[in-house]
Amino acid sequence: MLPKRIFRSSFGRRRRAAALFHSAVLGVLLLFFLPTASRAQPALLTVNQVVVRALEKYPAIGVSQAQVTSAAAGIRFARTSYLPRIDALAQVNRATRNNVAGLLFPQGLPTISGPASDQYSAAQIWGSAVGLMVGWEPFDFGLRSANIAVAEAARTRADAAVARTRLEVATLAADSFLTLLAAEQTVKAAEAGVERSDVFLRVVESLVQAEIRPGVELSRARAENSAAKTLLIQSRQAVAVARALLARLLGLEPSDVRIAAGRLLELPPAAETAPNLVTENPAVLEQDTAIQEAKARLKSLERGYYPRFSLLGSMYARGTGAHTTGTASEGPDGLKPDIANWAVGFSASFPLMDFASLRARQASEAARVEGETSRYQQIVEDLKGRLNASLAAADAAQEVAANTPVQLEAAQATHRQSVARYGAGLSTVVEVSDAQRLLIQTEIDDALAKLGVWRALLSMASAQGDLQPFLQRASR
Repeated sequence: MLPKRIFRSSFGRRRRAAALFHSAVLGVLLLFFLPTASRAQPALLTVNQVVVRALEKYPAIGVSQAQVTSAAAGIRFARTSYLPRIDALAQVNRATRNNVAGLLFPQGLPTISGPASDQYSAAQIWGSAVGLMVGWEPFDFGLRSANIAVAEAARTRADAAVARTRLEVATLAADSFLTLLAAEQTVKAAEAGVERSDVFLRVVESLVQAEIRPGVELSRARAENSAAKTLLIQSRQAVAVARALLARLLGLEPSDVRIAAGRLLELPPAAETAPNLVTENPAVLEQDTAIQEAKARLKSLERGYYPRFSLLGSMYARGTGAHTTGTASEGPDGLKPDIANWAVGFSASFPLMDFASLRARQASEAARVEGETSRYQQIVEDLKGRLNASLAAADAAQEVAANTPVQLEAAQATHRQSVARYGAGLSTVVEVSDAQRLLIQTEIDDALAKLGVWRALLSMASAQGDLQPFLQRASR
């Protein structure tokens, strides 16, 4: 009985040791694999989400909004011209007091007040001054209000520029989405082509090894297989490039960009006839604000050749160490401004010789108004052309998308028949290769035909200045 107990005890210890070993191994495996398993895959992005994120993240939007902020500050600055101008002055100096009679034109030399000195002296005195100068224009013949109108027109133009930039970014994001989706569909067709080519290559290899087919057919099959793989490589490269471009708009890494096709791989219902109106496009509205801004500047210049009237007031005090007897005080006399004065007045000024420069500036601004008006007409005509071209492209894409299924079915039947004929010894590898290439191209054409319709609809919506109809149809 004792040996049996010893055996059972040692067997139990081995079982417990094995269990502990398995638990440790399982724990290590879990620690190794859990981070990978718990790593969340990037969420699939729809075209609507791509557009919204691009509008939030793309730096061009921030640049336009900063211009709006700057223009708003310009309005506040223009309105400060209604406030009076108040200048404060404080000064302490030590200098000689020699003074001469005579005239000097306004210049930057220091001036000395008091009677002329009969003789030169190197004696120095202290001088001090404090004062306050107030100036205000009670009326200006509409000049300040015209300048404020210029600033407000600039703010309106900046707002319109934001709307135009948002449309351009949204259009670019949606177009990049369609480009990436088209590239992914091309990859799928190329992968299917490589799969069929691999299967056919194995068939040819077996027939050549059995000496049923000549060796030249194996070389041709391998060449076609390599060509199919090259097409797949190029298609994957196109996907990588398209994903990188879309990631740039979204502020993401390319590896984090994964898209969901939604209804974009389906043929959309026939679009209603869109009115040939592009006047609500943000680009048109922005150009209209450019015309209004130029007109506001012209009006401001027209208010420039008027008199300028100002109410003036001043309070000041001075201190000096000089005496009317010609002697100079010693010590700190003059550091204290103890002689005060005040004054009020009214001034008028008129720029007599500014008419030539103002007329030249008015002519320049008038030419700018004409130029902005011509550019407005050009933008409208260009957008009309884009809209008409998009309508024609949409009609043609609809017809192509309706025809490609028939073409695809015929290509598939041709491929099946050519492979069957080759297996029966009724055709060569060239016929099968031609059928394979035709099928790959037809699959790509069929996948891209529906996306061509959506791209035309996007172009129409962009020309009209509103992507919401396109986005709503894509998300239904």
